Amino acid sequence: MQQFADLLTGRRGEDLDTWMTCAYADELPALHAFVHGLRRDLPAVVAGLTLPYSNGPIEGANTKVKFLKRQMYGRAGFALLPQRILLA
Repeated sequence: MQQFADLLTGRRGEDLDTWMTCAYADELPALHAFVHGLRRDLPAVVAGLTLPYSNGPIEGANTKVKFLKRQMYGRAGFALLPQRILLA
């Protein structure tokens, strides 16, 4: 698992296939299931580990809006929601 963490932090997607081969050779059934899931969508996983792009900022903004919407549920009308989003 430490080697996989090194792949993630080092953004070395090209080494993923080697790691998956070694992980599948181990005697850990849970790790086999994880590797099987990675193999199903391998091009996307390699791209996520290699490319510098991230949707983190957008997901953070969506989470904030959903949190504010839940927080205001039943207390104020829709007119206040855009103002609250802009102020947050």
